[in-house]
Amino acid sequence: MDCQEQLGALRSTLPEGEEPAPVQEAEPSPRMPRLDIVFERKGRGGKQATIICGFTCGEEELKEIASRLKKRLATGGSVRGGEILVQGDRRKDVLAALEAMGMKARII
Repeated sequence: MDCQEQLGALRSTLPEGEEPAPVQEAEPSPRMPRLDIVFERKGRGGKQATIICGFTCGEEELKEIASRLKKRLATGGSVRGGEILVQGDRRKDVLAALEAMGMKARII
């Protein structure tokens, strides 16, 4: 049976006079911002830090994302001023983790 015959068989099971509801397009999801991953060493006493900036979400959601990142990378970090700080030079690891969470990011 080809697909046209299958559709014809299905049409015969529909009640007379009723047309199927039109297919509605899905609502476009709000555009996720691209996050920037920056490596910093200045002003930290020689310590290395990976900074993730560009978030547009609230403070609580940012803390949840930071917690998930820190657990996944097994490292320390914090949330300050709309940015996530991860201890050490973990740029590639952070990029992979954010992409696994469904976020777009780039290393600067």
